[in-house]
Amino acid sequence: MTIALLTAAGTGTRMGQDIPKQFMYVEDKPLIIHTMEAFQKHPAIDKILVVTLPAWIEVLRAYANQYNISKLEWIVPGGETGQESILNGLLELKKHCSEDDIIMIHDGNRCNISSEIISDSLVTYKTYGGAVAVIPCVEVVYYSDDSGESAQKTLPRENLYRTQTPHTYSLGKLLWAHEQAKAKNINNTAATCGLMTSLGETIHFSKGSEQNLKITTVDDLMIFKALLHTKKDNWLK
Repeated sequence: MTIALLTAAGTGTRMGQDIPKQFMYVEDKPLIIHTMEAFQKHPAIDKILVVTLPAWIEVLRAYANQYNISKLEWIVPGGETGQESILNGLLELKKHCSEDDIIMIHDGNRCNISSEIISDSLVTYKTYGGAVAVIPCVEVVYYSDDSGESAQKTLPRENLYRTQTPHTYSLGKLLWAHEQAKAKNINNTAATCGLMTSLGETIHFSKGSEQNLKITTVDDLMIFKALLHTKKDNWLK
């Protein structure tokens, strides 16, 4: 069984709006529904679990019914950190799933994930036992010692990759990682790939995309809205 674990427990402080960003409406539906629909439509995804804010659990359930997200099986409350929220989801799955089941962890506010990204993550997982979506870094990157006021050192961009989600592993591997994190007092990694790296695991890259953006700011929201009304010209390879 393949389960999408969607994280949607952030409060959206950087967006500066009155409600959490994942519940803001774009094109007549909440952002989290846009994300859920991508996994609902993909034939390889069997079930969906969403980790969200406790006060929004019933709202999310109502939205899922309204938009026919039939694969939604579980909604669990988030934790104090992203790492804790993911663990909450994994502990719920432990009650119902096998350790061999495939778990695809994805940011709930990456609403423009494509079927190709989902499929490539699964192919990479089946080859290597893990997959992290990435895109190459095309900008010149500086390293700053003074909080971004100035810099004298650049990093070679040809060796740099920007991580996205999904991150795909077996349930057993993910539970192992969080058990190790507890034992080693690793308690605030930003993402599953960071946790795996902290534990000495090799990260295997799957396909990402600039269009698979994480909606964090109003600028990101505007880009997402534009992408909804854009399609690739036939002459482009």
